[in-house]
Amino acid sequence: MRVYSVHEPPGRGPDPLPDAERFIFVRDGFSFRAFLFAPLWMIWHRMWLVLAGYVIVFAVLITALELLGASPLDVSVVVLLISLLVGLEASTLRRFSLSRRGWKSAGIITGDDLEDAERRFFAAWVHELSSQAVTPTAPAAPSAPGGSTPPRMPQGSGVVGLFPEPGAQG
Repeated sequence: MRVYSVHEPPGRGPDPLPDAERFIFVRDGFSFRAFLFAPLWMIWHRMWLVLAGYVIVFAVLITALELLGASPLDVSVVVLLISLLVGLEASTLRRFSLSRRGWKSAGIITGDDLEDAERRFFAAWVHELSSQAVTPTAPAAPSAPGGSTPPRMPQGSGVVGLFPEPGAQG
């Protein structure tokens, strides 16, 4: 099973529902295209800020290696490691770029392939939309001035990890 993060496009106009065809599914995992063709991959996905950072880091590292008198093998190893890092972090870089452009995270879904993940996501999405349309929403409770604050654990509670209380197990 592959894991995909789903991104909802920024709102357009008075329609509260986003265009389902514009949702983007970003697969987690290593990207061979980003590894082999990093600058072209960034241009293809219109990741201009990431491309600028890549070019700057790449230029600084290559210049520093040249000034230090590194051998061509050393330079090649550094270039390979930079490409490997881009391949490993490609999905994170893509999510960052989408977030900067106003796209909202709509969730995470798993599937055997992209088509299966899309089918599963939109089936759950349509079900959620239809249940919201049928069920009237209760009025929201008044919140404290300045918005709501997340619940805080008391200091020294001894809670470590994901369990809500000391000694509890899943």
